[in-house]
Amino acid sequence: MRVLVVGSGAREHALCWAIAASPLLTKLWCAPGNPGIATVASCVPIGVMDFPQLVAFAQDNEIDLVVPGPEAPLVAGLTDAMEAGGIPCCGPTAAAAQLEGSKTFTKDIAEAAGIPTAKWERFEDAEAARGFVRRRGAPIVVKADGLAAGKGVVVAETEAQALAAIDAMMDDRVFGDSGAAVVIEECLFGEEVSLFALCDGETALLLGSAQDHKRVGDGDTGPNTGGMGCYSPVPAFPPALEHAAFERVIRPALAEMARRGMPFRGFLFAGLMLTADGAKLIEFNARFGDPECEVLLLKLKSDLLPALQAACDGELRDFDLRWHDKAAVAVVMAARGYPEAPESGSVIRGLDEAGTVPNVTVFHAGTKADADGTVRAAGGRVLTVSATGATIAEARNAAYRAVAAIDWPEGFCRKDIGWRALGRS
Repeated sequence: MRVLVVGSGAREHALCWAIAASPLLTKLWCAPGNPGIATVASCVPIGVMDFPQLVAFAQDNEIDLVVPGPEAPLVAGLTDAMEAGGIPCCGPTAAAAQLEGSKTFTKDIAEAAGIPTAKWERFEDAEAARGFVRRRGAPIVVKADGLAAGKGVVVAETEAQALAAIDAMMDDRVFGDSGAAVVIEECLFGEEVSLFALCDGETALLLGSAQDHKRVGDGDTGPNTGGMGCYSPVPAFPPALEHAAFERVIRPALAEMARRGMPFRGFLFAGLMLTADGAKLIEFNARFGDPECEVLLLKLKSDLLPALQAACDGELRDFDLRWHDKAAVAVVMAARGYPEAPESGSVIRGLDEAGTVPNVTVFHAGTKADADGTVRAAGGRVLTVSATGATIAEARNAAYRAVAAIDWPEGFCRKDIGWRALGRS
């Protein structure tokens, strides 16, 4: 098979890494890719939102399968464009990708499908939103209705924080049109976990779960980010609970989407809160999570490529995947100033040394390379250092050994990834 992965982050590096191992693969490209991806795929300088060029490249190179990574092109209709050009694409259509593109759409689907979720209201008027907050009080959650790169959610512990979030999203438009409307919902309490499935429109195949660390600082302090690290398995979410949530959340959502004539194909990501009343839906994402992808694919024993093809062909009903019985941990290294104002251009050394630590794989996220091969930071989240081990503690230790080998004074990471799991053990 000839495959094109679309994206340039650590998630796409992990997808390319897994696909490159397939004996079915003839040629692998990634657009636009990054220096890490270039070690396993041919990088093509086409942006993820440049649909005409992406389709033309896929046609010219007789691509058998396109695998999109990030959410923005999916919400904008990359799958529709590829299919119109006769190219199979393992991702949802723009209509189905509303599961991530609109918080309101997700809430409507959850209510129609009977999926447990937080009570909520939608607002297009900032003053009405502020009035609602003043009546309800805090803690309360304010969400930009549209895409905001994982940063459009504020868990407000005080009324003032909630009002400030409304000001920023609706008045200041820090997230552009994505904040023209907001969803305000009750604050759920418990532990947050991420559940993943591969879908073909009718059938969902469980990919497992992971626990992400959203806050930028140790001890879960500071602003939310796209994710500072994660681990799998999740002690608070054992297999019995995982399967129960799969049946209560993933399957009903898939059925409701099909009923509405917008069948969901590709990776489906359910963010869940494990409350005293059971797992409740926080949000759906229409793609693999990042950094969750980087830990779950390390645990995959089966060939990923035929599973992706089966999802496109509607043939997952009799499909199965095998997984290694081991733990995996990912530690994100970010540029100083992230998430508000990350600094770009600093030199990163020691990547080869980090890669020699046993059971470690370093996935590139926001990097670029000079003509002489010097690797530099070129984003907020820059590297995802991932490792496996017999236990979470073993995998975590390996990941941090590799982090210590990386010489990058302008970068930082959380030092407590996996703290909840280690506390339980």
